[in-house]
Amino acid sequence: MQFTEQDQDQILKQGVSLEQIDQQITHFVDGFPYLNVIKAATVGDGIVRVPEEQLTSYIRRFDEAAHTKDLVKFVPASGAATRMFKSLFAALDGKFDKATDEVFARLGDFAFYDDLKAAMAAGGDDLDKALADNNRQLVLQYLLTSKGLDYGSLPKGLLKFHRYTDGPRTPVEEHLVEGAAYANSDGTATLHFTVSPEHRSRFEQLIRDEKPNYEAWLGVTFDISFSEQKKSTDTISVDLSNAPFRNNDGSLLFRPAGHGALIENLNDIDADIIFIKNIDNVVLDDIKEQTITYKKVLAAVLLDAQQQITRLQGLLEGPDDVSDGYLAEADELFRRTLFTLPPDGFDELPKAEKLAYYRQKLNRPVRVCGMVKNVGEPGGGPFWAKNQDGSVSLQVVESAQIDLTDAGQKSIFDEATHFNPVDLVCGIRDRNGKKFDLPAYRDPLTGFITEKSKDGKELKAQELPGLWNGAMADWNTIFVEVPLITFNPVKTVNDLLRKEHQPQLD
Repeated sequence: MQFTEQDQDQILKQGVSLEQIDQQITHFVDGFPYLNVIKAATVGDGIVRVPEEQLTSYIRRFDEAAHTKDLVKFVPASGAATRMFKSLFAALDGKFDKATDEVFARLGDFAFYDDLKAAMAAGGDDLDKALADNNRQLVLQYLLTSKGLDYGSLPKGLLKFHRYTDGPRTPVEEHLVEGAAYANSDGTATLHFTVSPEHRSRFEQLIRDEKPNYEAWLGVTFDISFSEQKKSTDTISVDLSNAPFRNNDGSLLFRPAGHGALIENLNDIDADIIFIKNIDNVVLDDIKEQTITYKKVLAAVLLDAQQQITRLQGLLEGPDDVSDGYLAEADELFRRTLFTLPPDGFDELPKAEKLAYYRQKLNRPVRVCGMVKNVGEPGGGPFWAKNQDGSVSLQVVESAQIDLTDAGQKSIFDEATHFNPVDLVCGIRDRNGKKFDLPAYRDPLTGFITEKSKDGKELKAQELPGLWNGAMADWNTIFVEVPLITFNPVKTVNDLLRKEHQPQLD
């Protein structure tokens, strides 16, 4: 691909190489290969179910280890809430539906109600009068646009989600409360939020304002940090003929490459255990207990796996004439605990090659992923899938990664019983405490091509392998069933009216 000198200067300032750009354009031309799924992961066949009577011992295991570990809660929080208010934006244009009717029928049940009323009063309008006059579009202007609260442009993390007797809380604050319960090592709870640059100051101000209050209430010290998706992870866009898309001024168009880009942000964190959870998956205090319980359970499963891995790495050290018994132990660990099957013909390989395979597979980051029963929510599903080296392992797979026109693959996809609600606990250090280089463990062939438009012109955009999909494809992976109550995302404003987000106030 030929680029002008001006193009090359822009690419250099973007922080990417010409080789990377050429590779991205090749992906546009050739597409990404589908993943070969072998079967759905189910309870007893890839998904671990922790017996109820063992929960306490798992929690104790984590609690005993927590004070010796560096713990971090990592929260992707950069996305704008625009899609959350899709129906209300349509109502602004006069297209009302049942979702909009429900919002107005229960407007007083929203945590932002008082702010909305105050914003309208400051603008010389009265909320009660507007409602009595059925002037819904005026109310929506104050809710969604810069005329008032500007909720249509803000990220979810800054919106008032929940009502309490002592005042409303944003998702950021709910994550502080949650994080204090499990991302807490010797009284310090560490949280990291990825945010968009245009809203970073608002997040920082919120933390400055509220952090002292939560520290006093919860008896912890919060260590809060922020990062932004790196410009170098943006991907080039192309037109429908796969030539670089150009803006009206002739410059190249780069677009953020989805949450997979956050593997770079995650890679900048050095900790023993990292909890990952989306910004909008929060609940009220009176139902947080299950979430906290299973976060600790997932972390305990991770610690147990790491302990087994470390022991086996010690047994497989040294010369290549290790005993057949140790190789049998390695095979058992991968089949029963790490859910990885060797390539075809593995049994016939010389001992030295088997040993090299096991050593390489053991020396990888570890992730334990919570899986909830599938109730029709969108999200990546748990599958056994074939890897490029011929091995078979557990993968979180999005529907776009599967060839649904293939009857066999479609049948496997339809057999999934669970999905991943972005509930992960990650171990990113090796047995010597050295941090893994996380981008080295992604599968670059698991990206996505999407169609978009700009300035009235069609274009194709490219997303990097998803953070919990292809970006972690080469990790040791364990799936654990978690209760559905631990998954309560707010995808639309109406979700805030569900009982999980509505308090019983006196």
